[in-house]
Amino acid sequence: MQEAIVGSWAGNSHLSTGNLGSLRDLNHRFLDLAAARGRGWEAGAGVPLELAGRVASLSALQREAAASCPYALFDLRFQDGGYWRRRLQNLGDWRVADEPAVDDDTVSFVRLALFYAWHICASAGLTAQLLLGMNGDAAAEFSRITVNQLPSLAVTEAANLSARWSECTAFWSALTAAASRADPAALRRVQLHGLQLAAAARLPRP
Repeated sequence: MQEAIVGSWAGNSHLSTGNLGSLRDLNHRFLDLAAARGRGWEAGAGVPLELAGRVASLSALQREAAASCPYALFDLRFQDGGYWRRRLQNLGDWRVADEPAVDDDTVSFVRLALFYAWHICASAGLTAQLLLGMNGDAAAEFSRITVNQLPSLAVTEAANLSARWSECTAFWSALTAAASRADPAALRRVQLHGLQLAAAARLPRP
């Protein structure tokens, strides 16, 4: 079922089924991570308590359905080109003391998310901006590093993991509500709304 949904997104865009399938899996892992913490995941981890509670109320199949979006439901400050330029140009300057205390599951997820970001930046042109909302400067910096440099990023960047558009309660409320009702049409409408949010974020600011 989810493969068919991913294929339909790919058929209506310039995005490959492989990239979208991997992104769906990451979205699912992210929602599972949020659900595992439920109301115990503090707002400082990037997911408001109310949002975490909504995700926790979904079944595994409902989270799988919600995850099938043609964009990331998670964020790692990808829109902040200045931050990633400084971070990736100074990989050797971070020390053990700089590393935040983050649980192993979060670090494992961030490691996969960074590898995915590096992969699409290195091989797929504007795809990182379309799927991750990544700033062009950040995408350029990611494309310059090697895969061997990624593991050292995971622990420090885990503190930046957040739900994308976490401030947009209307989107997350609609997404979890549609997934909980097992209403494919309503769920697709909400997922399309996410594309509008992604496009709006890329518009020049007045």
